Amino acid sequence: MDPDSAELTPTKKRDDQFTTTHWSVVLDAADLTSPTAQAALGELYQSYSCPLYGFVRRQGHSEHDAQDLLHDFFRTLIAKNYLKSVTSERGRFRSFLLGENKKTASVA
Repeated sequence: MDPDSAELTPTKKRDDQFTTTHWSVVLDAADLTSPTAQAALGELYQSYSCPLYGFVRRQGHSEHDAQDLLHDFFRTLIAKNYLKSVTSERGRFRSFLLGENKKTASVA
């Protein structure tokens, strides 16, 4: 099956382009004690799951493996609260996500 097929993306839509980062959402998601953290994490997942999924598929992973890797990535991101270390001064959020995603995929 074609890795660029719309059926393969987590939300069934063809949108694997990274969006502009809304740093307020990232900061809200990083503060897990905040009442808005859950909604912010959901917004980050909605915004970045398709581009990350496309990235993982382009690395040669199967549909099933890509979905598993993506879930593992977000689970690790939340469990270890990697968002706490992210700031706009340290670079692009998408670079952080891609780098962390590669690390997660390499240990899976």
